[in-house]
Amino acid sequence: MKPDPRRPLRLDHLRTFDAVARRLSFSAAAEDLHLTQSAISRQIQALEQDLGTALFNRGTRHVELSSAGSALRHTVTQLLDSLDRTVHEIRRRDGRPRVAVSTFASFASLWLMPRLAAFQKANPDADIRLSATDRLTPLDDPELDVVLRYCEPGSAPPIAERMFGELLTPVVSPRLLEQARTGAARPLRIPADLAGHTLLEEDDPRPINAYPLSWRRWLDENGNPGLQPQRWLYLNFTHQQVQGALAGQGVALARIALVHDLLERGELVELFGGRCRIATTAAYYLIQLPLAPQRAELQLFVDWVRAEAGHTRKALGEAAPA
Repeated sequence: MKPDPRRPLRLDHLRTFDAVARRLSFSAAAEDLHLTQSAISRQIQALEQDLGTALFNRGTRHVELSSAGSALRHTVTQLLDSLDRTVHEIRRRDGRPRVAVSTFASFASLWLMPRLAAFQKANPDADIRLSATDRLTPLDDPELDVVLRYCEPGSAPPIAERMFGELLTPVVSPRLLEQARTGAARPLRIPADLAGHTLLEEDDPRPINAYPLSWRRWLDENGNPGLQPQRWLYLNFTHQQVQGALAGQGVALARIALVHDLLERGELVELFGGRCRIATTAAYYLIQLPLAPQRAELQLFVDWVRAEAGHTRKALGEAAPA
């Protein structure tokens, strides 16, 4: 007799199904779950009876998923991953105070990490777990507390807090600038002089990072639309451009919000007296995730980020948010 399609599926054998589907072996799944092979077989048979269909095609020496098994595995994998993350987060809360933060790699390298030591010194009992990824972090991730995101205003979620905007400017190392001044390298007095230098370009296919952040746009807006440099050096990430400039490998079109400290310390120098800055419409946002439980260490971290963002706004000449 076929099962009633409206009856909910029993969930007690899904972990076993996931193990067999992942290993495509009843014996390997038994080893993973510390069960006997016969126990694995009984649980899979019970699940198949509950569903009313076979989940595996069993051969003499191999096992493969049936079409129903493939469909079920997609859902079960997501379900168990989400469950495991939630359980991990629940268990984690019983340990040391910790704040889990996600942001993109260049922001982590250039803005957050150089400042983080000060937060940890002021709050020695709070641990930070930093996840740097250029994928768009889901805002329902139970393992995260805070996301620091870069996006266009129209793409920012309603709960996002704008930290600061963005200005782009050409920067070089003091060594390269000195070489240009003494004649050891081509001059760097006016934008047209960039034709004698290597330009470090971000090689990013995402629309938000294409023309608006490109050298081509900067050259268009600064009276040199047809200029070609001595050579191009294409790099995947913003922080690689900055590293290249620090190493004297060329001129980077830097985001002032991310390099202001380097400019203040003289590790980088802004070209053309700061007269050739251009703005973008994108901005940096602080997002406190709605699923994150409220606790003292999280509030301390959020307040600290807000204060640091205020310093960066001042460096950019921005007014405080209303």
